[in-house]
Amino acid sequence: MAETGPRNLITDVSGLLVGNAEDARLGSGVTVVRVETPTVAAVDVRGGGPGTRETDLLEPENLVAHIDALVFSGGSAFGLSAATGVQTWLKEQGRGFAVAGVRVPIVPAAILFDLSRGIGWRGEPPYPALGYRATAEASDDFALGSIGAGAGATTFNLKGGLGSASEIAPAGFMVAALAVVNAVGAATVGDSRHFRAAPFEIGEEFGGLGLPHPWPAEARILRHKAGLAQNTTLAVVATDAALTRAMAKRLAMAAHDGLARALYPVHTPFDGDVVFALATGDKALSDPPRDLTEIGAVAANCLSRAIARGVFEATALKTADKPAWRDRFASP
Repeated sequence: MAETGPRNLITDVSGLLVGNAEDARLGSGVTVVRVETPTVAAVDVRGGGPGTRETDLLEPENLVAHIDALVFSGGSAFGLSAATGVQTWLKEQGRGFAVAGVRVPIVPAAILFDLSRGIGWRGEPPYPALGYRATAEASDDFALGSIGAGAGATTFNLKGGLGSASEIAPAGFMVAALAVVNAVGAATVGDSRHFRAAPFEIGEEFGGLGLPHPWPAEARILRHKAGLAQNTTLAVVATDAALTRAMAKRLAMAAHDGLARALYPVHTPFDGDVVFALATGDKALSDPPRDLTEIGAVAANCLSRAIARGVFEATALKTADKPAWRDRFASP
């Protein structure tokens, strides 16, 4: 039987901390994965409308082998400035890639669109300050739902949010995922309360409802948000396995299957879907091809579960027209 880590969070992978900061007036926020040990990173981008920073640096042929933090932010392109606040905190701690007598924190980032969720701002964007606060407050325990970068997230029919999950792979590796769900499509099946990720649920982490039977006819209908640029699901999968950068890239690619099993539709021209992969290197591989296959499969399962948990735990915004799953379906 599948078993989660002790927290059922991405921080079950030792060396990773998560911090969140949001502004209720903006209906937006920032989520930071702070990396405390040398960690290999990779990324795979499949959405048609991505917004990213420092992703080219993560390609296996490029120079810098490790990152200091990973940032997910609301705010569309404005949210990329959250990484500046994260860098500022890390620099104050003496963190970063050593070059020419200074240290430069390596902070890849990706953003989602939530600009219509709140009241906006004047002057400088608020995201650097949110990024700084999220980094400073990072810990091994954190809440799920409408927090951090998930504050203003929505799906086609329901409020979206921040979700996470972990699982111990059969060979003993810890595998985990974190997702910010702001998809153009839906995480539930048709008009029902059932999650598409139900086959991968462990216990009752998002209601224990299973899949609907019979399969609703409307579940086959392609339905999505009317707004063409109000989307994007951002995700990171992580493991304590010792992966090369090329293997981490393969892990990010495999984990995208978790999006496809939890959201419909996915990877559209209107999403900026991005999956990062992190490998802390604590446990050596005994059979690299076999172990990587297993880790990739479990990571995809974790990502499906994290997406469902993000929607399941979300709370509706006062200014939004999307109900939370609990408001709509909590009572049978």
